[in-house]
Amino acid sequence: MEILAFGVTADERPLLERAFAGQHEVRCLDVFLSEDTAPIAAGYEVVSSSVNADLSGRVLRILAAGGTKLIAQRSTGFNNIDLDVARQLGMTVSRVSAYSPYSVAEFAWALALAVNRRIVRASIRTRDFDFRLNGLMGRDMHGRTAGVLGTGRIGEAFTRIAHGFGMNLLGWDVEHNPACLELGMKYVDKDELFASSDLISLHVPLLESTHHVVDEAALRRMRDDAILVNSSRGGLIDTDALVAHLREGRFTGVGLDVYEAEAGVFFLDKSLEAVEDDTLARLVTFPNVLVTSHQAYYTGDAVAQIIDTTVANVADYLADRRSENTLVPS
Repeated sequence: MEILAFGVTADERPLLERAFAGQHEVRCLDVFLSEDTAPIAAGYEVVSSSVNADLSGRVLRILAAGGTKLIAQRSTGFNNIDLDVARQLGMTVSRVSAYSPYSVAEFAWALALAVNRRIVRASIRTRDFDFRLNGLMGRDMHGRTAGVLGTGRIGEAFTRIAHGFGMNLLGWDVEHNPACLELGMKYVDKDELFASSDLISLHVPLLESTHHVVDEAALRRMRDDAILVNSSRGGLIDTDALVAHLREGRFTGVGLDVYEAEAGVFFLDKSLEAVEDDTLARLVTFPNVLVTSHQAYYTGDAVAQIIDTTVANVADYLADRRSENTLVPS
């Protein structure tokens, strides 16, 4: 069988081809799956998509009309997939339910430390041989309070690093993680977490209940010198509200690896185009904001695990098996 994989990076391609070698042929495309590119999949029973693919009802219908029966998404999140339409069309949809939590947790900490210690500003200065320290003062993390919104596998990994820094630990989740409790975490409601934390890191999935969990009210509760990090999903933060607070001069730093309107922008080279997103354009101008391009998961270890799980998902589909990765049929 030949599998069509959309949104494959240059680093990912040899890993994907090697993983399927001897089992199936895989055709790798660097373009993302969308309404415009979906017709390319005509004749492919199995299509693999990347995190920013458009798998709305319209796209799914195009794929189904072309003979696609399995969507194997190479990511954990699936808020981009219309599962109801996939079910109506009789399609199977799978995802990667888990991969290295350390890749994302470590990157979240990289963002937190970079904005706290003004690393990007310092690097730009020294490249111009400007070695002044003015404006580069940070603060110790030791003894301060980390608020972890979502304490699953990634949140737990983030918490372990925070514990290593000697921080006080606050958490919020629908379930309490025993490992985090053993580290001394105190579970509180969201309002207290936002009000009491020096550093807030988001590790919850994007669901209807978590959309804009960091809204105007939450931002207003946060300390003026707080640090906010989001390496989960962009829709967790009301970006317009965040920009309004940044314009007031609030927050020591904000580190964002995701953005709620990133589809069609992230993973692409837009350097020679006019910026159409006024909110994103304003966001990146703040000196205390660091925006990266949804790369927290992007380590060799994590990508290899994602690909291995995708291979297993294809094998499960062909054998008519279900696993924890199968979204449809549920």
